Amino acid sequence: MNTDIESSVKEAVAAIEFLKREESLDFISKASDFIAQCFERGGKVLIAGNGGSLCDAMHFAEELTGRFREDRKALPAIALSDPGYLTCTGNDFGFEHVFSRGVEAFGNPGDVFIALTTSGNSMNLHRALIMAQQKGLKTIAFLGKNGGKVKGMADLEWIVSGFKYSDRVQEAHMTASHIIIEFVEKKLFQPALMA
Repeated sequence: MNTDIESSVKEAVAAIEFLKREESLDFISKASDFIAQCFERGGKVLIAGNGGSLCDAMHFAEELTGRFREDRKALPAIALSDPGYLTCTGNDFGFEHVFSRGVEAFGNPGDVFIALTTSGNSMNLHRALIMAQQKGLKTIAFLGKNGGKVKGMADLEWIVSGFKYSDRVQEAHMTASHIIIEFVEKKLFQPALMA
């Protein structure tokens, strides 16, 4: 039993170690810039994902609108997660439209749309990225496995590869999102720390 647990712990550590790669550090830096610049221009961030990734999207949004580490003004971020909206859109248009309709409703040029998908094959996120591009939003994709169908669609993407299951990909995604928020806060509220 302990050997199995140790093996799982090593895999979880490997998922976090993935963040030390050059492409991961570059993604975190650029995503922080995208988001901070969006807020500086008076824009907002829309975030979407399915299942556990939707939970991560909600967590990402609440850290921006609420509080992360220090008290500061609220930052406009929306997770496309309202159950009434999701079920209405899914019922009336089909599940593949649940996020693109939200981007259509709330997205404006200069806003940022963030897609979280461990497979990269979610048609609802594929459609949302297309809608975001059509409306002039900057796009960021947190991906896993080989990037799937949405690979290459976003302005900025990060693929956490080499893990069989989504949970490890999500662990890396969540850690990256926390670091991104940390540096968004520093860029906006503690610019002297970024010099």
